[in-house]
Amino acid sequence: MKLVSDWRECWRWFSTQAMALAGAIQGAWVLLPDDMKASIAPSIVSGITLTLLVFGIVGRLVDQK
Repeated sequence: MKLVSDWRECWRWFSTQAMALAGAIQGAWVLLPDDMKASIAPSIVSGITLTLLVFGIVGRLVDQK
């Protein structure tokens, strides 16, 4: 496995930001108390997470200078 040449700049990439945000949403969802989870449909959280992951994949395909 070989790293990309500009791996030190990965925090600037939209793909990295989108995937980190998707992970943060899922982490926050796990930590939410059940009474707060009841006010948000799980399908909404899953949909947002999946959308961000798709954006992350698309972001890897686009030149991000």
